[in-house]
Amino acid sequence: MCERLRKKGFSADVVTQTVDSLRKSGFLDDTALAENLKREAFSRKMLSRRGAKQYMLSRGIPLPVIETAIVGDEKTDIENAKRIVEKKMKTLKNYGPEIIRRRLYNVLSRRGYASETIRTVLKDNFSYKEDI
Repeated sequence: MCERLRKKGFSADVVTQTVDSLRKSGFLDDTALAENLKREAFSRKMLSRRGAKQYMLSRGIPLPVIETAIVGDEKTDIENAKRIVEKKMKTLKNYGPEIIRRRLYNVLSRRGYASETIRTVLKDNFSYKEDI
């Protein structure tokens, strides 16, 4: 926030006073914002932990705040990946098994899921071959 205000041409004193005032009022709380963004990334966007981390970094949240916000959400990755697969299978039902596997793998990969998570989810949904 300070950097953005300085780039806009505000003096350092005005920036410092404004940011301090906003923090005291509770309007600048990185931890609360990180929790809100995490909730949005997991529930609405169905991103993985890695995808949520990238999303929060792009919004300007400091890395230590992100690390504390994301701790303990390992099960969320598999649950979200399963929800994505279930949703995507509705549109892929007319394709062959190899095309379905490839497309599901690519969708999950783009959302930041680790290859181990993808393999676990695909193995649970249908017979999965290791040659993807």
